[in-house]
Order: sequence, then structure tokens, then C-alpha cells
Amino acid sequence: MIRIAIADSNHLIRAGLNALLSQYGDFELVGEAVSDDHLVDLVKAFRPDIILVDFAARDFSVDVVQRCIRVSPQSRLVAITPEQSGITIVNALRAGITSYIKTDCDVHEIVGSIRETHSGGRFFCGQILEAIRRESIDVEDLQLGDMGCEPVSLSERELEVIRLIAEGYTNNEIAAKLFLSPHTVNTHRKNIMAKLGVNNTAAIVLYAVKTDLVSPNKFLFSPVGPN
Repeated sequence: MIRIAIADSNHLIRAGLNALLSQYGDFELVGEAVSDDHLVDLVKAFRPDIILVDFAARDFSVDVVQRCIRVSPQSRLVAITPEQSGITIVNALRAGITSYIKTDCDVHEIVGSIRETHSGGRFFCGQILEAIRRESIDVEDLQLGDMGCEPVSLSERELEVIRLIAEGYTNNEIAAKLFLSPHTVNTHRKNIMAKLGVNNTAAIVLYAVKTDLVSPNKFLFSPVGPN
């Protein structure tokens, strides 16, 4: 049996998922949560195998992902949300989400995401992969491996540029904020990529989140990712 918790503040979404999943004999629904705190209490009580969560719903935040993992490390989280930007998706994965689907996915994708995640894999519906590709984010970033153990020496100015890149500012906007020329900002960006050993903006954002320069919450309601 795969023990499942559903977390969403929308009653219709919870009812729909409950009705859908109850049709499968190998699924056991252990409870529904309507807020961050409610979900953490539910996870403490039942230690579900899979948590289906819309971290972007009212009364939820991406912080609940880590809270659930701390309480029940064996639980695996599947995000099920409306449309999100590629950067939001990548940073949700960075926060601890294992698999990601959309609320309008078909039955086979929803069920497949649960079974694949429970078996130790990752599952991304076609719409989520398309959102990532549409924003030119390398799918390899979804592997979310360690960025290396070697120390990275970054200047205060470079850290400032990384933070602004991660918050979605363009080179011209960063230049205006820091009273620099766009050429100087572009040089900083190239130096940062060389030092981190990365080749795209998404990887810079992942570094910023990993090192706590920014919070994943920054990306929850952004319509588009950084350029």
C-alpha cells in the first residue's frame, strides 16, 4: 500500500484528488491538510509515503516542504500546482520537492507521479518539462546534484550580483541598481559562471538558494523567471 496525504486549501481540489485516488486499491489516503501547520501535524501523526501538495495555495508556502522532510525524512513530496514559472519549479525542487505535476494533468500522469515517486524515481509531467524548456533552463538542472565540494571565492560585489540575478533582474536593471555599466555587470556574470562552473542563469539561481542568498519563496508568484 502507498500511504498518501493531500495538502491543498481548495476544497474542490482535495475532493477531486480524494475521489480519484480512492479508486486504486494500492493507495491508502491517510488525511487531508488545509494549511502548512495542519500538514506538518498530519505528517507527524501518519508519516505518509507520498505527500501531494500545492505549496502555492492559500495558507501554504514552500517552507512546508522542508518542515515535512524534517518530521518524516522517508516521506516524498509531489507538487501539484497551477501554472508556474520555470524558475519557481526548479527552486521548489531545490527545496525538496521530488516530483512535479500540474493540477490539470490527466489521471494517468497523477497516478504515475505517485507510483514513480514511491518507487524512488522522479516524475515530471509534460507541461512542467515544457515550462522549463520554454525558459531555456537546462533539464540537467533537475538532477540537482551537488555543485562540488571545492570552496568558491566570490567577492562581495559578485555575491550582490548573484542575489539580484536570482531575484529576476536583467543586466541593465542590475547595472542601474549598482551604479555600474551593463558591460561591467556582464563581466561579473561571466566571472561568476566561471567560478561556479555553471553555464546558465538557472544554475546561478540554484546556487543563490543553496547558499541562502535568497529564499525559494522569492519565486513562488513570479510570472516569469530571470533573464
